[in-house]
Amino acid sequence: MGPTTINDLPAHVLLVHIVVVFVPLAAILLVCSAVWPAARRRLGIITPLIGLVALVSVPLTTSAGEWLIRRVQPDPLVRAHAHLGDGMLPWAGGLFLATLVVWLLHRYRVRHSEAEARARWLPVASVVVAVLAVVVSVGSVVEVYRIGDSGAQAAWHDNFSANPVSGKKN
Repeated sequence: MGPTTINDLPAHVLLVHIVVVFVPLAAILLVCSAVWPAARRRLGIITPLIGLVALVSVPLTTSAGEWLIRRVQPDPLVRAHAHLGDGMLPWAGGLFLATLVVWLLHRYRVRHSEAEARARWLPVASVVVAVLAVVVSVGSVVEVYRIGDSGAQAAWHDNFSANPVSGKKN
């Protein structure tokens, strides 16, 4: 599923940047949309579209990572990174679902009369959705951080020197 190499580089090391940008961006837009009506009106469909890009990028990146893991030396740090990476899809799915719910709830408010929009369930639903949006946003960003940190540890441990390599300055 998806590309394995891009320009003769492992696709995973390039695709991961989409996840690292779009998951936190979707999380920020989701929280803004869920708790700030002016932002929700201005962002509209953009928030769920960003959430969709984040969601689609996760399995593409994971698939490219699974291809790559079979082509590097076995390493416990790489296995730990892959294990953490497998847990990102539910977070990205929850993030996308939350962006969609916030957007649909807003559209419901806009399309129905003022009397219907003040229905008892709407304020309660709005608060519940806002709380869930914050939880999913924080969880997904923390997960991206944890996965990214483990990937950096796997890629860079023992691969550089704290001192300049002989013949190179700085």
